[in-house]
Amino acid sequence: MRRREFITLLGGAAAAWPLAVRGQQGAIPVIGFLHSGSRESVSQDVPNFRQGLDETGFVEGRNVAIEYRWADGQYDRLPALAADLVRYPVAVIAACATSAPGLAAKTATSVIPIVFQTGADPVLDGLVTSMNRPGGNITGVTRLSVTLAPKRLELLHELAPRASTIGLLINPTNPRSRLVVQQMEQPARALGVSLHVLEAATEGELDSVFASLGQMGIGALLVAQEPSYFRWRERITALAARHAIPATYGQRDYAVAGGLVSYDASVSDSYRQVGVYVGRILKGVKPADLPVMQPIKFEIIINLKTAKSLGLEIPDKLLARADEVIE
Repeated sequence: MRRREFITLLGGAAAAWPLAVRGQQGAIPVIGFLHSGSRESVSQDVPNFRQGLDETGFVEGRNVAIEYRWADGQYDRLPALAADLVRYPVAVIAACATSAPGLAAKTATSVIPIVFQTGADPVLDGLVTSMNRPGGNITGVTRLSVTLAPKRLELLHELAPRASTIGLLINPTNPRSRLVVQQMEQPARALGVSLHVLEAATEGELDSVFASLGQMGIGALLVAQEPSYFRWRERITALAARHAIPATYGQRDYAVAGGLVSYDASVSDSYRQVGVYVGRILKGVKPADLPVMQPIKFEIIINLKTAKSLGLEIPDKLLARADEVIE
C-alpha cells in the first residue's frame, strides 16, 4: 500500500471513531446549542443542561465545549443558525425550546446527531417518526406542553367561571401558534366560552394587548406556551395584575413571578435530560437507539396571593389538586 493511500485510509477510519475515543487524542468535542429564545430567557435552564452533561461525565471547558446560537424569538433566523453550527462543525446539536430549532437542525444535517427539546408532539411536528424508535440522527425530550393548553383553559374556567370571553395570547411569528388556536376551539365550545385570539410578537405589543382586554369584554386570559414570552414573564404577570385579569400560564416561573396559576411538566428537568442524552451520544450511543423522553408528572402551581388580590375564591378541590401553593 502506498503511503498516501495509507494516510487517506487512516483519516477515514479516524472520522468514524466514537467521539469518546477521538477525545482521547487531544481535541475535545464541541456541542452546538441552538435555541429559539434569548440567552437571558433561559438563564436558569442552561445550568440544568450542563448538569445533565455532568451526570454523563462531561464538563464545559474541561472535556467538552459548547457553541451557543440564539434566535431571540425570530424564528426565521433558525435555519441560518443551524447551518452555521453544521459548518463549525459540531459533534452534536441540542435544539431547544420549540420544535422549530429541531426542524431547522434536521434540515441542516442528516449526519450530525440532534437532541431536541420541545413542548409539542414531535411525531406530529415531523421531528421523528416514532416516540420509541425515532430513527435517523435525531431524538430528544418533549414536555407535551402544547397538548396541555386545553387543561389550562379548564383550570382558568374553574378559577374565573363568570368569564364568558377568554383571551388566548399567542406569538403570530411562531409556526406552532395557529395549531394551538385550532386545538383550543373545541374545548372552548365545550366549556361554553368564547375564545378571542390576541397577538403579540414584541414586548411593546404586550401593552396594547392588555389595554384592549376591557374593551373586548375579555374576562380571563390564557397565555400560550411561547419561549419568547418567557423573558417577559414579570412584565406579563405585572400587566395581568394591573388590569385585574385572571390568567393562566405554562411554566412554574410565571406563578413565581406573580401569575395566578401555571400547569406544565418540569422545564428544568427536560433541559437536564437533553444534557444526559447529548452526553450519551458523545460516548457513542446512536440517537436512533434513544427513545424520545416524555414527562411522567405535570404540576399545578397556584399563587394564592395573586388570587386574593383579584378577589378570587380558589375551589377547595382545586387547592387539593395543586402541587404547590404560593402564599
